Amino acid sequence: MTAKNTLIQAPPYPVEQTIKHLGANLRTARLRRNLTIEEVGEKIGTGPRAVADAEKGKVSTGIVVYTALLWVYDLLGPMNELANPAFDEEGLSLSLSKDRARARAKEGLDNDF
Repeated sequence: MTAKNTLIQAPPYPVEQTIKHLGANLRTARLRRNLTIEEVGEKIGTGPRAVADAEKGKVSTGIVVYTALLWVYDLLGPMNELANPAFDEEGLSLSLSKDRARARAKEGLDNDF
């Protein structure tokens, strides 16, 4: 019996739609540059299937393929701002109450009652 990744099989709707939108944008970028799927696959060091899957917005396509496509189209710059802690308003607000370097699970029971 194999474990199945439910995130890939049934991602949250907003996640799925965002990836599909990214795929469509990548397809537009490729066509505007008059490049074939094969040419782009060769440039990023993968086969045409990975490029086609990314353009379809398949959630099982690895982030490295999406990132490499952004790189080949010279659109990688905005990726550097994704999840930038300086723009994480909720995280900044929460950090004012507790300044933590990382999250840790509590060990055992405590006597705090």
